[in-house]
Amino acid sequence: MVGMTTVESQGRRRLHRAWIVAGVAFVAIVGAAGFRATPGVLITPLEDEFGWSRGTISLAVSVNLVLFGVTAPFAAALMDRFGMRRVVACALLLVALGSGLTVFMTESWQLIACWGVLVGLGTGSMALVFVATVTDRWFVRHRGIVTGILTAGGAAGQLVFLPLLAWIAEGPGWRTAALLVAAAALTVVPLVLLLLRDRPQDIGLTPLGAPPPLPAESPAPGPGGTAAAGARSGGAAVRALSVLRSAARTRPFWYLVGGFAICGASTNGLVGTHFIPAAHDHGMPETTAAGLLALVGVFDIVGTVLSGWLSDRIDPRKLLGAYYVLRGLSLLVLPALFAATTEPSMLVFIIFYGLDWVATVPPTVALCRTIYGKDGSVVFGWVFASHQIGAAIAAVAAGVTRDHLGHYNVAWYTAGILCALAALMSLRITTRPAPPASHPSPPVPQPAATP
Repeated sequence: MVGMTTVESQGRRRLHRAWIVAGVAFVAIVGAAGFRATPGVLITPLEDEFGWSRGTISLAVSVNLVLFGVTAPFAAALMDRFGMRRVVACALLLVALGSGLTVFMTESWQLIACWGVLVGLGTGSMALVFVATVTDRWFVRHRGIVTGILTAGGAAGQLVFLPLLAWIAEGPGWRTAALLVAAAALTVVPLVLLLLRDRPQDIGLTPLGAPPPLPAESPAPGPGGTAAAGARSGGAAVRALSVLRSAARTRPFWYLVGGFAICGASTNGLVGTHFIPAAHDHGMPETTAAGLLALVGVFDIVGTVLSGWLSDRIDPRKLLGAYYVLRGLSLLVLPALFAATTEPSMLVFIIFYGLDWVATVPPTVALCRTIYGKDGSVVFGWVFASHQIGAAIAAVAAGVTRDHLGHYNVAWYTAGILCALAALMSLRITTRPAPPASHPSPPVPQPAATP
């Protein structure tokens, strides 16, 4: 009792280490988001310098988006096996390498290799699956709002980098912008290595809000002193695929996948990639359009944190349904709002759409956790992969549409209609817990037969 009282009194005086881990994760996500914010800024400069079509440049964006998503479930399993710190540090190095090498490219395939493959793998190894892993391991209390804050880190990266990158691309040039992103990613690596920790148990703590474990409940150490779930399942890739096979047998998984694919198509793939060139088509300067997209990031931070708070209190399915309906309506009116100057109606769209940009993430993470338990972060990795596949399809389709029709109207209207379908799928999700895929229960011993 005396020992427990001492621990509790120390806990009152000290900031729980979970908040430090969340802070480092936020900074890492902001750093990785820098290059993710650049496609819309660099499309026109690359088009002008190399003569590549928007369809060709959009193909590189598409590869980036696909790998950004497909890498996620394997990254979640790798974090279980090798730890978040190693995986995130390596991911930031890949982002820096890919963005730095783009300054030497002369052919479109090099754009795909650097911008698409290297940066896609690096950012995909963090992204939202990193958010799910941090919150699952370090938080019991405040999970929803922490998920919202960390998710907003991507928007914060867009807010910090996008106007600056647009100004640099228009002045010193796009190569300087790419080098700035590489430097920003490298700067975060030491912070991750010094302050990020994989699990509370590694330093003698419990997750924030969890009761102290009984001695018998202490996790068995895995490689490097951590409980490595991936090792028990035979490897990161094996676990990721095992979870996919199990989850794919459940109907909620396909509703989550379908809705999140549309989410990606209507955000990263369409607006994130093509809003700036679409506004430029109507006579708006790229720096002004980039400022508007950054403003989306400002309101996205507010909307995502609020969504995390709501996810702790309201049925996540209802939240998703409302978010998709509102987003669809905003996209249907967007084509009528473009002009050479920033009109009040466009500012209303920016505020409305920004509040909804990635507000879908906290309720989706909550549903994955509720339905799939300990496998929730890996399941969310696969759901997030669908998000990026949808984004990739939209990025290419919108670019090709613009090349052939001379405008993006069809893309905006299609995305708006698809959002209504995503709302319907979200409302049909059932939340009964699914059996775990990668942690089967041990066999129950049978009594010996009576001789």
